[in-house]
Amino acid sequence: MAITMTEAAARHIKDQLEKRGQGVGIRVGVRTSGCSGMAYVLEFVDRKQNGDISFEYFGVEVHSDEKSMAYLDGTELDFVKEGLNEGFQFNNPNAASECGCGESFNV
Repeated sequence: MAITMTEAAARHIKDQLEKRGQGVGIRVGVRTSGCSGMAYVLEFVDRKQNGDISFEYFGVEVHSDEKSMAYLDGTELDFVKEGLNEGFQFNNPNAASECGCGESFNV
């Protein structure tokens, strides 16, 4: 089981952690919500919690809980800029469909 991250995503997270002044990475999870059933959740991680599944890419730690990994296994986290818009993009092979904004999905 794994969540991967592009170099662009790691660079953006590193920048945000530096501005924040603390932290080792991000936590990626899911919750029931959104227009498609499941929504992605991102939050800063200051230290590993018991039960975390952790990965490291380009010097940034990615943490998730076991329950979320059932929906996120194989997901690539990317950071994209398109015109004036920028943000994280989840390339999730488990998603059967996504809402138009890409922030929620259905399996």
